[in-house]
Formats: sequence, C-alpha cells, structure tokens
Amino acid sequence: MAEIAIESNEAPAQLPKARVAVLGAGKMGGILLQAFLKQNLFAPGQIYATVGHAERALALSTQWGVDVGTDNLKAASQADLILVGVKPFQVPELITEIRPALTPQKTLVSFAASVKTRAIEEAAGMEIAVVRAMPNTPSALGAGAAALCRGRFVRDAQMELAQRIFETVGRTVVVDEKHMDAVTGLSASGPAYLYIIIEALAEAGVKVGLPRDIATQLAAQTAFGSAKMVLETGYHPALLKDAVTTPAGCTIDGILELEEGGLRVTLIKAVMRATERAKQLAAE
Repeated sequence: MAEIAIESNEAPAQLPKARVAVLGAGKMGGILLQAFLKQNLFAPGQIYATVGHAERALALSTQWGVDVGTDNLKAASQADLILVGVKPFQVPELITEIRPALTPQKTLVSFAASVKTRAIEEAAGMEIAVVRAMPNTPSALGAGAAALCRGRFVRDAQMELAQRIFETVGRTVVVDEKHMDAVTGLSASGPAYLYIIIEALAEAGVKVGLPRDIATQLAAQTAFGSAKMVLETGYHPALLKDAVTTPAGCTIDGILELEEGGLRVTLIKAVMRATERAKQLAAE
C-alpha cells in the first residue's frame, strides 16, 4: 500500500467580525459553543447563547465566559449568524419569536432533525439564508461527522461559514437536502450501531478469555484505528479488509461467520429503517 498521508488539524483562524447566537445551548449547541472557544473561532464577546432557565443561564455564563440568557429575541438581534439548537417541534415557535430580529443579511443554521429549510424560510417570512445541518454525538470529542445542505437563499460565503463552524467538531460534507434523512439514518444514528458492534466484540473477547476492561479497550481502539485507516488512506474498506485477510488464515474464518450471521445485511437494514423513520418525522 502507498504511504498514508496524515491530515493537518490546525485550528481555524478567528472570525473577527461575525457575531453568533446559539439559541438552545443544550447538548449539541453547547458542544459547538465550547468548540468555538477552544479553537478560537469566535472571541467570547462575539458569542451569545440562550437556555430555558435563568439559573442554568447564569451557571453556563460563568462556566463559559460568554453572554448566556433566556431571551432568544435579544440574542438573535445581536448576531449575524444564528444557530437553531432547539428540539424540532420547538423550531416554528422559536422562528416566530425571533422574527423581528431577522433580516435577509443574517444566516440561520439549524441542526434540528427533520426540519426542512423551506419550513424555516416560510416561518421567517423573508428570503433569508437557511443552512440545515445534521451532526452526530462524537462531535463532543472533535470527532463528529456533519452533513450540511443549503436553502434557496444561501450564498457561497454563507455556506462556507457554516461548514467552517462544524469543522471545529469534526468532518463535514455538503449534500442535497433530499439526502438529509439518509444522513440521519447513517451518521447521526450510526454511533449507536457501532457501540453495539464494539460491545459485541468486547463480549467476544471475554468469551475467549480476556479480562473485560482489556477486551473493551482492544475492541474500541480497533474500531477507532480501522476508521482512521479508511479516512486517512482513502482506500476502499474492501481493499483494507483484504489486506488483513490472509489465505487460509484466522480472519477469513471470522468473516465467514459474519456473512453467515447476516451482519452486512442487518446493518444495511438498520440504516434503511432509521432513514424511513426520519422521513416520517419530517412529514409530521
């Protein structure tokens, strides 16, 4: 195989003029906000955030050193870039609440699952840039995957900014909106599938005599390293699999069991089922 090229993970330069509001700084919103600070993408004075309760807002403001409150309209009025981090059913009400602060010059970035860009545009009542994103939970460790799609009024510079903010927590791809439900089924739900695989590998290690803590560490690091090989070599997973599988060796016997057990088909069906559920939620 060719030599592996390691990608640079340099922190992006700070954006000196942009001001950002994170409306709903819960799990994913909080992850993004802390990444902005850690990687110096925005200075603390450029960031505004909201949560549902005043006590929580005070605690987070002290913890993060940024302006955290409960007034969504106030936060939105001070920002050029508005991140919508509330639950999907709360999005229409939130957009109505902040509508007086919206202008066609601002950018809305929503990571509410299954909420289409057109629905947000219509709630805003103007030709405003809306970027829809679907990140996943490994973003908490800077190892996330996020897919982004653009609404009808998004300019290239606005899309680049949206990509840049999600690159603070992992890798990004840009897709057409018609693919966002599939993204939900694959990369947003995918960590759960992989945790099951890691758990099963660890249980197998225990079965064949390894201590549980060692088996879990080996299983998790093997999954991590294998993913890193795919990402950083650019080789197809099948080629990397073949490089491990020697003729008449141990690995081919294990692969035979996986194929007979239907692992490949089961994972495909899992992604299909999750995708269909995402489509149902989008239609509700």
